[in-house]
Amino acid sequence: MDRRNFFGLSVAAGGLLAARTASAQTTGPAHVGEPKMEPQAALKQQQQFRIGYTTNTRGGWEGSPFVGISEGRDVGFRYFEIFGSSFCATPDGYEPAPRDTQAMKAWPDGYSWKYPKGAKVKREVYYPDRWEALQHRMYEIGAQFTAITGGAAGGSVAFHDPAQRKDVVDNHFNMTRFSRRFGCDHQKTNAGPRKQPNGTPLEDLKEIAKTCDLLGQRIREELGMKFGIHAHLGSQIQNEKETMYMMENTRPENVGLVLDTGHITMAGMDPVALAKKLGHRVIEYHFKDTARAERGGTKNVPLPTRDMMNDPYFYPMGEGGVDFPAIMAYLKSINWRGHLNVELDTSPWRTPKDSARITANYIRNTLKLEL
Repeated sequence: MDRRNFFGLSVAAGGLLAARTASAQTTGPAHVGEPKMEPQAALKQQQQFRIGYTTNTRGGWEGSPFVGISEGRDVGFRYFEIFGSSFCATPDGYEPAPRDTQAMKAWPDGYSWKYPKGAKVKREVYYPDRWEALQHRMYEIGAQFTAITGGAAGGSVAFHDPAQRKDVVDNHFNMTRFSRRFGCDHQKTNAGPRKQPNGTPLEDLKEIAKTCDLLGQRIREELGMKFGIHAHLGSQIQNEKETMYMMENTRPENVGLVLDTGHITMAGMDPVALAKKLGHRVIEYHFKDTARAERGGTKNVPLPTRDMMNDPYFYPMGEGGVDFPAIMAYLKSINWRGHLNVELDTSPWRTPKDSARITANYIRNTLKLEL
């Protein structure tokens, strides 16, 4: 079976096929004359921790994902995590960069981010079957993927709906298979948008657990990769009750946890305590900091309406809200091996590259880790 048919058999429902026009599939550099690429083998992790960085920081990394990858590489990061939807076709063929006239806050040093002006950036489409061209782009930058996460743009994320279970599983499995082309060894996803602010109903949690267990089993058996659910503000899995339900009602070999230190703290939990409670069930950490006042779990969980550009609650590592040395000491004590992916949702006080440099210095100088 050739490569195109292999990817085309089970592309997720929900709009992706309609978006795949012939012109969209050729969007992006053609790399004419380059040798045909082979899929990367799974990248054996030689160090105890592999440090990655995400590319979705608002405040300058909007538009082409290669801006964030290139600038992150400039400050020393080698591995990058990215949403797979970043490589899917968009309805108008352009990147969905924000364009607004709203005034941004001026920070103490006078910096104020401005919404981009000028022509919109064309989307470079690589999913589902232009992986060789994407691999060339990454080689040109000198970077590699640690994970390509979530599902395809337009694909189902209704983990709670048994009627959509097959679509959800196919959507996320197909992206996982795509990520395997780049040597990735695990996959993470959120569990869809939160339906009720006061908590996910038990009946929904039961269905989410079933869907995740089936997805994780398929990923493990067919691809030999790990799968983890990302506890995240504004998603169906946000607080400790929901997180522990998922861990207690799925099989450890099928479903792990992506422990995001920022989201865990701002959902009212202590990430150090949760790490110790779950131990090896965590397959990946997202390292992000919060204000010092939030240490040990905030008392004021932010609502989705909070403006993260003018009133942010995540910061570069080292601000003091998360006890990263304590987390690292625990991980070393249990000989945990895996991915530590840094994420910063917004950077309104300085450019995302400058924020990434602050974090890189903290990782090198305080945590004594190599990037």
